[in-house]
Amino acid sequence: MKILVIGSGAREHALCYLISKSSLVSSIYAIPGNYGISQLAECEQIDQTDFEKIYDFCKSKMIELVIVGPEVPLVAGIVDFLKEKEIKIFGPDKYASQLEGSKGFMKDLCKQNSIPTADYARFDNKEEAINYLNAQSLPIVIKADGLAAGKGVTVADTKKMAEQAINDIFDEKFGANMDVVIEEFMDGEEASYFVCCDGEDFVSLESAQDHKRIGENDTGPNTGGMGAYSPAPIFTPKIKEQVDREIITPTLKALKKNGHPYKGILYAGLMIKDGYARLVEYNIRFGDPECQVLMLRMKNDLIKLILDCLEGSLSKTKLEWEDDNSATVVVAAKGYPGDYKKNTKIIGYENFESNDLFQVFHAGTKHDGNNLLANGGRVLSVTAKNKNLRDALNMIYAYIGQLDWPDGYYRRDIGKKAIK
Repeated sequence: MKILVIGSGAREHALCYLISKSSLVSSIYAIPGNYGISQLAECEQIDQTDFEKIYDFCKSKMIELVIVGPEVPLVAGIVDFLKEKEIKIFGPDKYASQLEGSKGFMKDLCKQNSIPTADYARFDNKEEAINYLNAQSLPIVIKADGLAAGKGVTVADTKKMAEQAINDIFDEKFGANMDVVIEEFMDGEEASYFVCCDGEDFVSLESAQDHKRIGENDTGPNTGGMGAYSPAPIFTPKIKEQVDREIITPTLKALKKNGHPYKGILYAGLMIKDGYARLVEYNIRFGDPECQVLMLRMKNDLIKLILDCLEGSLSKTKLEWEDDNSATVVVAAKGYPGDYKKNTKIIGYENFESNDLFQVFHAGTKHDGNNLLANGGRVLSVTAKNKNLRDALNMIYAYIGQLDWPDGYYRRDIGKKAIK
């Protein structure tokens, strides 16, 4: 099969890595890809939301399956577009993609179907939002009701901070015409849980835990993710059963009832406290950096799983996972998630041999013919697996220590909670 992967991050590099192991695959293409992905796939510089050009590329290369990594083309309706053109594509349709594309849509669906989540209110008017805020207790969560690359969420400890977050959203810092969602703050420990859904049934993938904040000990602003590990010890079989029953199943039933059965990867961000999970958010694709740790642990042929999903035969699918722990640490450009320098040189990235236990997945990288350059916020996702998490992290930090990149930054406390 000829496979096209859409995306340019470490998540898509990890997907290409596992796809390359499939006996069903003859060639891999990527739009737009990056330097790391180019070692596994033929990359084409087409905008991820230029659906006509993507369709033309699919026809010219006789693509047999499209796999979408990021949320933006899914929310924009790429699945609907390519399905109409009779191109096989993996991911939810535009309606179901609102689970991630609109915080308000997701919260309303939860309310209508008694899915455990934080109390909330949504506003299209700044004055009403501020008035509501003034009647709430702190801390409180302010969210932009749309895609904001992981940066549209503020956990505010003060009214001033919350008001600034509301102003930023209405001043269109994260995009045009976004409502504000104000949520009750949920404390506890977060975990990420992934399922693959075929419109009728779902199979559970493994759990992971992401580290969203830029600073160690979970301080500073939110990012797209600074590291992850899998499995997440807090996600016990008992909690999994509760989440499947109270969160995943009613969500899928609601979407099917609305005429848009969910097909693809569904990622539930959970807050767990006292042995009970509530839904923080839904994502409509593999997480980044969680995908990297999952791809290193998955034993199954990823393409076979996706075909089973598209054919509606997941009820017969059994997933197998390595018993090892896996972890990834993101090396980002200093200044991220704010301003940072581009085109800085990374020396020593080829240290360590890539193998089944260790992979460096590229995100914001390019090559000028002589040097590897950083041209994004999150740049490398250094990933390893081992019998225990501590040994996997030791491999990762040993590699990062050999990088000669003064403009790089990474957290040194990834996986600390799990090791404790």
